[in-house]
Amino acid sequence: MILMEIPYGWVVLGMGMGLGLGFIVLTLLQWTRFKSLQQRAGEIVTQAEERSEIIVHDAQVQAKEEYIKQQEQFKAETTETRAELRSIEKRVSKREDNLEAKLDTLQSKEKKLEQADRRLADRSKAIEQKEAETNKTLEEQKIQLLRISGFDMETAKKTVLSHLEDEMQQECGQMIEKMVNEAKETAEEKSREIVITAIQRYAAAHTSSSVARTVDVPSDQMKGRVIGREGRNIRAFEKATGVDVIVDDTPGVVVISSFNPVRNETARIALEKLIQDGRIHPARIEEVVEETKQQVEKMIIEHGNKAAMDANVGKLHRKQIDLLGRLHYRTSYGQNVLNHSIEVAYLCQIMADELGLDGTLARRCGLLHDIGKAVDHEVEGGHPQIGADICKRLGECSEVLNAIAGHHGDIPPTSPYTPLVTAADAISAARPGGRRESLEHYIKRLEQLEAIATEIAGVKQAYAIQAGRELRVIVDANQIDDGTAMKVARDIAKKIEEQMTYPGEIKVTLLREVRAIEYAR
Repeated sequence: MILMEIPYGWVVLGMGMGLGLGFIVLTLLQWTRFKSLQQRAGEIVTQAEERSEIIVHDAQVQAKEEYIKQQEQFKAETTETRAELRSIEKRVSKREDNLEAKLDTLQSKEKKLEQADRRLADRSKAIEQKEAETNKTLEEQKIQLLRISGFDMETAKKTVLSHLEDEMQQECGQMIEKMVNEAKETAEEKSREIVITAIQRYAAAHTSSSVARTVDVPSDQMKGRVIGREGRNIRAFEKATGVDVIVDDTPGVVVISSFNPVRNETARIALEKLIQDGRIHPARIEEVVEETKQQVEKMIIEHGNKAAMDANVGKLHRKQIDLLGRLHYRTSYGQNVLNHSIEVAYLCQIMADELGLDGTLARRCGLLHDIGKAVDHEVEGGHPQIGADICKRLGECSEVLNAIAGHHGDIPPTSPYTPLVTAADAISAARPGGRRESLEHYIKRLEQLEAIATEIAGVKQAYAIQAGRELRVIVDANQIDDGTAMKVARDIAKKIEEQMTYPGEIKVTLLREVRAIEYAR
């Protein structure tokens, strides 16, 4: 009831005053907050300005440092470039000086050449004049000589040429004798090189049996296939194997010929394969020949290993095994060279054991003594020296090398194994059934030797001795003097080398004597 007594106006006034006070309070709060925010913004701006100043200062410092660095680098590069330019200028100037000097030299040389050309031209003219005068003088002298001697031109030429020939023969003989004597005084090797005594050759019987091989052909139709259209198959076969194929009128036979026994065997096996197969054309020929080559190479290695095992010589180089295997296809007077080498090895061991020497080393010397025969058709020289050179490259000891090189007496022995190998080699070759040569070929070879010697003018008689290894020649002392004797002996030796095929070497001994006979009555 008391509330009811308060006037309404006061209520309104109180409410208005409250609203006013609330507005004032809110305004004050807003203004205070604005001030604090304004102060905070100022602080942030101040901090930002300070940081921006620091960043700008750092950037300026870095920019200055980079500028200084770039400037220093530029200065260094500029200095280096200037130094290079200076060196280039020096080189260019030096080259210019050299070119100028060369130009001066060339000009002086051109002047000298021009002067020399002029002198040569003058000399040539003078020489031509002298030649004309000389020819004129010679003609006059010839006419006078012919008038004095009473000979015609042809007779005078023959007389002069005969005198010159006699003088040249005598001088050639004296020169040959002088050269041989000097070579003997210098060294034994020099003399062997001059007279060429180390070349090994086959005998005629051996050549016909080992160089030519025959292959059976079942029919003439198959022989035609072997030949091919216009001979293309036979040409392809010869090119692939390196042998000569001879197809003649002999029925059912094709002949293969080659001085290389391994090629001969390869060609024989390949041709037999082609005949059995029936397909014969160039591509097939190349394929079969390549297969056969690999097959023969394997067989060679097998034969070499078997020989090394049979002789019990220890470890051998693969090249030595290969060469020993190739000796299986080589024969000498019908004797297989590989079997001969194994036999020599056994004989060497027997003699070495009797003498108290090393049997293993003796077997090694005996097995390898003929190893040069595997390649003596491909390398110039005798098989002892060839074999010694090969084994030297393969690291053999000095005893083995001396036995190989000296088993035919080419060099003096330096170890006791060399005479053992020489004796064993002779025993193996000379035993009954070891080697063969038909009597017919043997007699023909001796007759050919004597016939070659008797063809020379001045030779009276010739005798082949020591189974054809030496030829004794007796000359007429009235036709051949001491000066031309050496030349005649050399001519006979060269004819034997050119016309005959023989094993080892043949010694030519020329005998000249003057016999004065008178009777006392």
